[in-house]
Amino acid sequence: MSSPSAAASPPAIWPGLALALTGSIAFSGKAIIVKLAYRHGVDAITLIMYRMLFALPLFLLLTWWASRGKPALTRRDWLVVLGLGFSGYYLASFLDFAGLAYISASLERLILYLNPTLVLAFSVVVFKHRIKPMQLLALAISYAGVLLVFGQEIHLQGAHAVLGAVLVFGSAISYALYLVYSGEEVRRLGAMRLTGLATTVACVLCIAQFLILRPLSAMAVAPEVIWLSVLNATLCTFAPVLMVMLAIERMGATMTAQTGMVGPMSTIIMGVLILGEPFTLWVVAGTVLVLTGVWLLARWR
Repeated sequence: MSSPSAAASPPAIWPGLALALTGSIAFSGKAIIVKLAYRHGVDAITLIMYRMLFALPLFLLLTWWASRGKPALTRRDWLVVLGLGFSGYYLASFLDFAGLAYISASLERLILYLNPTLVLAFSVVVFKHRIKPMQLLALAISYAGVLLVFGQEIHLQGAHAVLGAVLVFGSAISYALYLVYSGEEVRRLGAMRLTGLATTVACVLCIAQFLILRPLSAMAVAPEVIWLSVLNATLCTFAPVLMVMLAIERMGATMTAQTGMVGPMSTIIMGVLILGEPFTLWVVAGTVLVLTGVWLLARWR
């Protein structure tokens, strides 16, 4: 007769792996959808408003579900949630959408994938963590990859590529601040509840931004923009959030993050096949360098 420990088999890893892979690929499709929508003459403020308008009911539902049986938020919790929602989902999303008007989806994804390096930098500045020489090497490899693709982007797109890269890098910084300061609140509220609350705040801010800066007549856009925004809000925003959270529950944050390395490659492939973006050795080399640097950084941390 076998012992309970021998009879018990470890949980299957493939469900978590499938969730992480699907979530990463779906989230990477956001840049493709935004670039397609820009072909119909819409601006960033209107486009992000539609994305958040369609996503708002979903995140309200997530907030309600994750808050069941939990204590009410304190005044401090509300202030933190407002700050995190502004930085992590409103400002980061707006800068990302604005930057995509000037650079390729491939470069956008590579810049955003520098996020772990920015989190490390903020940890050094804010929490006085010490950085090791091997981590500096990983940082250098990642940024060399982005600069490689950026150099080609300037050659193809001209000076506007600088503005686009700066905006997207600002998006990465904004989201890195969210990650650095959200740790304690995640422990207090839970990841699902905090995500639902923070994204709800961002949805309200994006809609309010449109109402302040644009007349209501600006809501008249091409039908393609509407269905692309619905797709963006559901398939590339809400669904990936749930998939990644569920993947973390099943196989941990480390393996989920490593699986997410498929994101930049999927963006490049979709950019080539759907948008007709150039696929060159420079893009391949830059992508390999960025992924290598981020992988080494995760390994050496």
